[in-house]
Amino acid sequence: KAAEFGALIRNGDALQQVGKLDVIVLDKTGTVTEGKPSVTEVSAARDWNRDDVLRLAASLEKASEHPLADAIVAAAENSHLELPAAETFNAIAGHGAEAQVDGRKVMLGSRKLMADHAIDTSDLDDAAAQAMARAQTPVYVAVDNVVAGLISIADAIKPDSREAIQRLQRAGITVVLLTGDNQATANAVSGEIGITDVFAEVLPDDKAKKIASLQEAGHIVGMVGDGINDAPALARADVGFAIGTGTDVAIERADITLMRGSLQGVVD
Repeated sequence: KAAEFGALIRNGDALQQVGKLDVIVLDKTGTVTEGKPSVTEVSAARDWNRDDVLRLAASLEKASEHPLADAIVAAAENSHLELPAAETFNAIAGHGAEAQVDGRKVMLGSRKLMADHAIDTSDLDDAAAQAMARAQTPVYVAVDNVVAGLISIADAIKPDSREAIQRLQRAGITVVLLTGDNQATANAVSGEIGITDVFAEVLPDDKAKKIASLQEAGHIVGMVGDGINDAPALARADVGFAIGTGTDVAIERADITLMRGSLQGVVD
C-alpha cells in the first residue's frame, strides 16, 4: 500500500511511530523548496562593478560543493565571464568560504562571517534587507577584507509545499522549518508556506541537536530532509523521511524514503 503512495519503508518500527508523531521538522532547501537556487541580482559596492564581483565570487565557488555555489558559478558562466582558478580554498561550515583568486583574498558568505572578520557591510545592508524580505538569501563578497558586493539568491518553493503543510497542520501536527538561512529570510519563507515555528541560522552539525531538544521536551518528532547535512538529524528523529530526489547518504539514514520530491508523501 505504501508503494502505491510512492513511499519505501525500510523500518517496520517507523511505520508504528508515524501515527504517534506530533511534530514534523522540515529542512528548507530541496525539501520545502526546489533545491535549484538561482542568482537574481548582483549588487556592487563603491569602486566595484557587477562583473568583477561575480567573476571573483564564482572563481571561489567553483571549488565549493555548497548548493548556492552552483547558482553563482552558473550566473558567471551565463555572463560569459572567465573564471581564474582559486587557490588555498577553505570552506567555513555554515558561514561561507575563502580562497586566493588572482592573488587577492576573496571571502564569501553570511553577514556574520563578515562581522567575524570586522568587515564593514553597511554599504550593502539595504540591498541585503530587500533580498531577505523577498525570501532570498543574501551572500556578501569581500576582497582583501573590504566588502565588494552582494549576491541575492532565490530558491523557489515547491508548488504543493503549502498545501502539504496545511494538511499536516489539520491533522494536529506542529510543523517546524529548519534552515541555515538567516532569520529574516527564514521568516519570509515560513510566512509564504504558513509555518510559525522556525529554527534559523542552524549550522549543519547542529541539526540533530534541534531534533533532540524537541524530543527532550516530550515530542515524538519526524524529520524530513534530502541532503548530506540532514543525515544525522534523520537518524536522530523518531522517524526520518528522506526525499528520494536527494542524496544517497540521506536516503541511507532515513526510515522512510519518499520516491517523489513532494511533501504530500509525508502526509499520505
